[in-house]
Amino acid sequence: MNWTGRCRADSQQEDVRKARRRGRRRCRRCRHTLLHAPARAADGWVATGTAVAGLSSFDDTMKSFMQARGVSAGQLAVAYNGRLVLARGYGNNSAETIQPTSLFRIASLSKSLTAAAVLRLAQDGLVGLDDPVTSVLDFIPPTGQSVDPRMPQVTLRRLLQHLGGWDRDLTFDPLHGRDHVIAQALGVPLELRKEDVLRYMSGQPLQHDPGSTVAYSNYGYFLAGRVVEKVTGLSYEAYVKQKLLAPLGITRMAHGKALTRLAGEVGYRSQYTGRTVLDDSGTIVPAPYGTFSMSLRDANGGWVASAVDMVRWATMLDGAGGVLDGASLAKVTAVPSTGVNGNGWYYGLGWAVRPFATSGGTKYTSGTPAAWPAPTPCWSRATRA
Repeated sequence: MNWTGRCRADSQQEDVRKARRRGRRRCRRCRHTLLHAPARAADGWVATGTAVAGLSSFDDTMKSFMQARGVSAGQLAVAYNGRLVLARGYGNNSAETIQPTSLFRIASLSKSLTAAAVLRLAQDGLVGLDDPVTSVLDFIPPTGQSVDPRMPQVTLRRLLQHLGGWDRDLTFDPLHGRDHVIAQALGVPLELRKEDVLRYMSGQPLQHDPGSTVAYSNYGYFLAGRVVEKVTGLSYEAYVKQKLLAPLGITRMAHGKALTRLAGEVGYRSQYTGRTVLDDSGTIVPAPYGTFSMSLRDANGGWVASAVDMVRWATMLDGAGGVLDGASLAKVTAVPSTGVNGNGWYYGLGWAVRPFATSGGTKYTSGTPAAWPAPTPCWSRATRA
C-alpha cells in the first residue's frame, strides 16, 4: 500500500518515504490517519473517490477531456434529485493526489455567491434590486476628477447582469493587471485596498449607458460585494458564510489567499510570471501567487471550493436550505430586457442561462473559464418528461 504524507486533517506533512519505510499510517504530529494514494496508471492517470459502475461514463469523459488538453488536476461531482451520487478527483500526471474533497480556486464562479447575497439582502427588505448603487455606496473621485453623471442609473440589478456600463474590452479591468497604475495614480502603496479601487474608478467614465449593453464586468461584482458589506456591517465573506453557505451545510468554502494555501487546497502551476502586486518590491513571481490580489477579487473571483461544495451550492436553485425563496429564485433566471443572444443565451443574476431545445431543458452555469483548474457548477432543469 502507498501512503501519502498529507493527513486527513490536512495539517502537518510527514515525509512520504519515511512513512513508507517505517510502515507508518498515522501522522507523527497530529496522529490522524494518512490518506491512501491510489496507484498511478501507466499513462499517469489517477482517479480517487468511490467509483460508481453505472456512472463510469463520467470518469471516461473526464479522462478523455483532461488528457486531450493536458489538464493535470480535476474534480467532478454529480447530484440527482438533491442527492450526491458521484464525487471524484482526477490527476493527469499531477504532482499531488487530487481528492474529491480537494479545494480549488473557483475564480468567476464566485459571482453566483455574490449575486445570491444581494438577492438575499433584497429578500430581507434591506435593499431593492432597482436601487441605484449610488444610494448605498459613496463614490468620491480623486481630486480634479468627477463621477460620471450616469452613475445614478447603475442599479444593483444591472451590476449583477453586467449592464452597469463598464466595458473592459474598450478600456481596462481594474481588478486585473491595473494595480501598479492605480497605486501610482493615487500615490498609495501596494497591496491596494478595496477603497483605493473604488476611489480610482469613481473618477473613470462609463463606456455605455447603464442598461444598454452587456459587457462582462468584474468591477460590477466588486461593487456588489461592497454593497453587502455596507448594508450588513459584516465582511462580505462572513455574510455569505452565515446566510448562504451554512444553511446548505457547506463548511469548507472560504476566501482564498494570494500566497498561501488553505488546508486541503491544491497547488497551482503556470508557465507565466509577473511583477507582484502585493507590495512595492517589484519582485517577479509565479502568475498564480502574487500577480493579482485575492483580497480585491473576493466578490468577483476570490472563493475556493471543492466540486462537492459547488454541487451543494447549485442545489440552492432548487430551493435547498431555504437560502432564497421562490420569488428570489425566479429573479436569478429571469430573462433581461437587454442582452439575450440569438441562441437564447443570457446572463441572469450570477448565472449564465442557456435553453437547449433538443433536450427540452435549460442549463445554468456560473462564471467564466478559469486560468487554473476550477470546479464549474452546471445545473440543468428539465422542462418536459
